[in-house]
Amino acid sequence: MSVIKHKEQRVGIFIDAQNLYHSAKNLYQARVNFGQVVKDALAGRALIRAMAYVITTEAGDEKSFFEALGKMGIETRTKDLQIFFGGAKKADWDVGLAVDAIKMAPKLDTVILVSGDGDFVPLVEYLKTNEGCQVEVISFGQSTSLKLKEAADEFLDLSENPRKYLLSFHPRNDRRFRRDSKTETNESKDAAGVEPSEQPNQGF
Repeated sequence: MSVIKHKEQRVGIFIDAQNLYHSAKNLYQARVNFGQVVKDALAGRALIRAMAYVITTEAGDEKSFFEALGKMGIETRTKDLQIFFGGAKKADWDVGLAVDAIKMAPKLDTVILVSGDGDFVPLVEYLKTNEGCQVEVISFGQSTSLKLKEAADEFLDLSENPRKYLLSFHPRNDRRFRRDSKTETNESKDAAGVEPSEQPNQGF
């Protein structure tokens, strides 16, 4: 679906950094070029705020990542990784991102959600129906909820041009071309699996 984009549109960009990080790692073994994603998302329109929601770890390896985002004009909201008795880990920003988007919606014409998480479908529907916002979703198509794609006014599939949106990308790491290979190694199968148990460095 095509949407109207003009330079006077007030845009807010909300980045689910965890979701994008794991999608890029599992699908391509590469890191996201957040600067390029934001640039193409904005498409010459008036940026009001761009916010990335990230998780911090005890090691503190995320500092350089936060600094890089700041240089691009992307604000960071951080939350500590929770480790429960028995070793279980939890880290998500779903509620915080949704609340911020709803609070800022009256000042925005367009909300851009950078995530493939289907849990955001109610948020997209609320912003469209109750706030009158145009809602665009950006993520990797293979790891994006179909319902989220359908709910959005526009969906930008980063997988259509991974070289543009990833750092250290190499075609041989593209899961789409490895999936049917009879010579696929155990290593590549593991790399394309579910989210790793250890919290990774979310940097570039």
